[in-house]
This record gives sequence, C-alpha cells and structure tokens, in this order.
Amino acid sequence: MSRITPCLWFDGQAEEAANYYVSLFPNSGIGSVSRYGEGSPFPAGTAMMVEFVLDGQTFQALNGGPQFRFTEAVSLSIDCADQAEVDYYWDHLTEGGEESMCGWLKDRFGVSWQIIPTRMLALLKSPDVAGRDRAFAAMLEMKKLDIAAIEAAFRGA
Repeated sequence: MSRITPCLWFDGQAEEAANYYVSLFPNSGIGSVSRYGEGSPFPAGTAMMVEFVLDGQTFQALNGGPQFRFTEAVSLSIDCADQAEVDYYWDHLTEGGEESMCGWLKDRFGVSWQIIPTRMLALLKSPDVAGRDRAFAAMLEMKKLDIAAIEAAFRGA
C-alpha cells in the first residue's frame, strides 16, 4: 500500500465519480464509503469520503463543497499500450466532458486527464532529435493522440 493517496475534492459527486472511474479501469473497486450525518454541509447519507482503487492505485474522493474546483494544474495521466486503449479512455472520459489539446481532456466532473500512448513517450525520448521534434510538432496539432500519425511524423513521412 502506498503512503501517498491522491484526494480529489468534489461538490456532491464524489460517489458518482468514483463509481464511474471504477467502471472504466481494470483492477479497480470501491473500498470504504463514509457518509455525512445530520447537520452536515450535505444531506445526511451523502458520501463524505469514498476510498477507491483505479488499476491498483488508491484514491480518495471527498465531497467538500463548492469552494474549490479542479484545474489543469493537476491531471491524471493514463499510459496507453496502443491506439485501442487511447480511443477507449478518450471516448469514455470525454462523455459529458471536453477535449483539450495534446492528449488532454477534462471529464464530466472537471478532472483533467492525459491519455498518452506509451509509444509517444518512447518517441519523445529518441536520440533522433529531428524525428523527436517532428513527432512533438504533430502532437501539438492533435486533441486525441493518433499514434500512427505521430509515428509517420517521426519518420518524416
């Protein structure tokens, strides 16, 4: 078990968000759920803290109220093995959310995600500087990343 657990602050949607995320990722599940009682900032019975696991990583979802909102300053990055995984996570996480640039998106809860193919990371570490620059330039023109197009740019095709 990791000593560091990301905690995501929601305004009433913590349990809904945790259930949604768990439905998307393998090796995931809901752990404990603590609930607000009478006289709390949310109606009694509303989830206060939801502990959940996404593909082996533990998270907490807190219903803290409207004081704080998510920004792109913090994002969750998904390392995708292939284009099918990129497409899967992109398609599901943009439902009700919004696309951004360079593999970034914001889901319907306002959480920012990076959907990044492993191949992209390898190309950006290549000793071929010209190829790396072309791959990076291609990525800058995309919303959802297209591995084949990025590899073609790397090759100069």
